[in-house]
Amino acid sequence: RHNAFFIGSTLRKEINSGQSDYTPIHVSEIPDLIRSGRKHVDVALIQVTPPDRYGFCSLGINVDIAKPIAQVSYLTIAEINPQMPRTLGNSFIHMQEIDYFIYNDVPLLEFRFKDRDVAEKIAQNIANIIPNEATLHIGNGNLPNLCLKYLMEKKDLGIHTHFITDNIIILIENAVLTSKKKNFHPEKIITSFALGTKKLYDFVDNNPYIEFYPSDYVCNPKNIAKNKRMVSINQALEIDLTGQVNASKKKYNFYSGIGESVNFMRGAALSKGGKPIIVIPSISVDGKNSKIVPHLDEGAGVILTRADVHYVVTEWGVAYLHGKSIRERVLEMICIAHPKFRQSLLDEAKKINYVYSDQLLPCDDDGNICLYPFEYETTFTSRDSKKIKIRPMKTTDETLLKELYYSLNERDRYLRFLQVRKEFSHSKTQNEVNIDYNNIFSIGAFIGDIEKERMIGNATYYVNPSINMAEYSFIVREDYRGKGLGSFLYQHLIIIAKEKGIKGFYGNIHIQNKNTVKIIRKGGYTKITPPEVGGKELFYEVFFDKENSIED
Repeated sequence: RHNAFFIGSTLRKEINSGQSDYTPIHVSEIPDLIRSGRKHVDVALIQVTPPDRYGFCSLGINVDIAKPIAQVSYLTIAEINPQMPRTLGNSFIHMQEIDYFIYNDVPLLEFRFKDRDVAEKIAQNIANIIPNEATLHIGNGNLPNLCLKYLMEKKDLGIHTHFITDNIIILIENAVLTSKKKNFHPEKIITSFALGTKKLYDFVDNNPYIEFYPSDYVCNPKNIAKNKRMVSINQALEIDLTGQVNASKKKYNFYSGIGESVNFMRGAALSKGGKPIIVIPSISVDGKNSKIVPHLDEGAGVILTRADVHYVVTEWGVAYLHGKSIRERVLEMICIAHPKFRQSLLDEAKKINYVYSDQLLPCDDDGNICLYPFEYETTFTSRDSKKIKIRPMKTTDETLLKELYYSLNERDRYLRFLQVRKEFSHSKTQNEVNIDYNNIFSIGAFIGDIEKERMIGNATYYVNPSINMAEYSFIVREDYRGKGLGSFLYQHLIIIAKEKGIKGFYGNIHIQNKNTVKIIRKGGYTKITPPEVGGKELFYEVFFDKENSIED
């Protein structure tokens, strides 16, 4: 009987029909399983290069578990293939360790990854969280490997991965994949095997830049963690709202296996500056099912637990889950699910008390889910040269907005809300983030990476359709005032409002809020009405175009 450590298309049917066996195990543990004798190997069949003048044959594109198995098997039979590339590293076996040779001059099997329509958008989202000088692990599956070719804007990337594909070549040729900043095996690509076309096989032949090692070395979490900024990208079959990942089973049927995914996800988590990433399309190929589900199906295999999952990326965005509560995780996941499934996912989450019973999502007047407008994301450089991300508000910003409000002193709260507010409840605050991006538009100013993001400013307008103008308000955290941020938020929201056909802003300002008055005057043709005798609020109108303005 066949006994597979990983399931491919050739054995999937036989294993699920009970005609073959499957042993789930981390790929890093297979060599020790064999060496210890717990799994006995009678005959090892390997493919090697012709021996060099010292009697060493290279295992070529497949060192992986082939070398340790060949070294402990009772009988080792080698197919000598002159078309096998001679790879370097710990990839050699001496003729004395081989019992029988067969000479066979044949082309190597080739493999091409299939493109996916969502690959480019997912790759763009991944690129946003991959830092320069990162060391990459590219997991099994189409999406992780197709993502490589979309990293052309990065600098000095490195590779420490279970296997390499054709897509590394363009990165190397364009000086993106240099490995110069790697601290573990500097200036080397480290891998166990190559999976691709003849172009890749020719590229690795006698290439000193690429070194092959057995899987217990390459996939050892301790070695993986030695790489600074280690980024592991793995594909899932489905993931539930709490972050449990199924990458190996479809209901009761085994689909793939454990492989190296867990090793690299945990190794990346232990790496200084590391990022474990799960990629998944939000919807099935036929468009009928969500890949993000309320709970995994009965019989599904949990390959990564909730605690293992840090980043989840779909074509709709990035969810950061590590250290988040169940409620926070669920909202993060719903926001990157396919829009046509978001409401049903929220309804299911409410049934099992994962979220507030009154939780909202961004919807228009007809109840349709409103899509997040990526096109309005931008960056502001403050007067002291700090980079601040400016983007539209979204459902998951509720906690950040509350933190901003609570950081304000009593006077600032009064000037912002024209009343003293001491509490910012979920029921009220969620209406400020679950917006339709049309009648209500709100943007935030953020510092820090996604895992430690903080909001330092917010600007919002509310459209009054009867006059085609919008009431405007904004706030900036005290330690970021006087740096141009308030003016930038104002001007950016004016650009958005003008695109949507709004003719101007209006609102009330406390007479003590002189800085806000200065900012408002920069928006266009401005009319300011002073307060009545004894009043404390002035009224302003700002018209973006001269023809809509009113003479003072």
